[in-house]
Amino acid sequence: MTKPAISFEFFPAKTEQGHEKLLSTYDELNKLSPAYFSVTYGAGGSTRSRTLDIVQALCARGNTDIAPHLSCIGDDKSEIAELLDLYKSLGIKRLVALRGDLPSGQVGMGELPFALDLVKFIREYSGDHFRIEVAAYPEMHPQARSFELDVENLVNKYQAGANASITQFFYNADSYLYLRDTLEKRGIDTIAQPLVAGIMPITNSSNLVRFADSCGADIPRYVRKRLTDFGDDRTAIREFGFDVVYRLCERLISEGVPAMHFYSMNKVEPNKRLIEALGLTA
Repeated sequence: MTKPAISFEFFPAKTEQGHEKLLSTYDELNKLSPAYFSVTYGAGGSTRSRTLDIVQALCARGNTDIAPHLSCIGDDKSEIAELLDLYKSLGIKRLVALRGDLPSGQVGMGELPFALDLVKFIREYSGDHFRIEVAAYPEMHPQARSFELDVENLVNKYQAGANASITQFFYNADSYLYLRDTLEKRGIDTIAQPLVAGIMPITNSSNLVRFADSCGADIPRYVRKRLTDFGDDRTAIREFGFDVVYRLCERLISEGVPAMHFYSMNKVEPNKRLIEALGLTA
């Protein structure tokens, strides 16, 4: 059985101390031989300078690919083109192309209101220089009118030039498999154009519930119930969470998932523990 590729997501630290800790986390996770690290980008580019700082620092620190998130909502084409030129000058070869969230108080959607528009623009402006990853939603985007229309949008992003998609995190393997099978029926080869499984380790119940509620991800009822029962017992939450995510990953690997993208929360553990337990180290 072929081992799935692994990758990690970072978010820009807000403090110098957090920045230094992130670099240390990178050093540890990089030992696991990931395909790349992605770096998030705040609503309307609200973390642009911090994203650029960490992208430049990571590029200088190692040879592993860095994939900056690039959101388009509220930005115009000239701003996006400027970033594309900068990333090309830094040797960046991957991007995660997203619509992004409209910042509070901002009204205009910009020249590129949707991720599909961004993918098209990147291809028009930069040709095939960048490998483009886009977002996928096994449990449907919270603003989508239907699952069918959500799948249609994802297919359109692939056809516009996306090389792969990374799913929102999920805990029901069947939701991923159903999306995979639906894409295959629409002519998308989810190995050649990977449907990457987004994996969120469980370490903090309140944070997890907040994330899930904000992005439309489903937490199975038994998981919510157990997390509530554990109360403030952090050790019990971590061990239960590890078991839930380990079993999820095992199922995905048995089903031939091509790659897994870990939402690291800028932490070494439990990402490293999961990957070592699953036998995914090089």
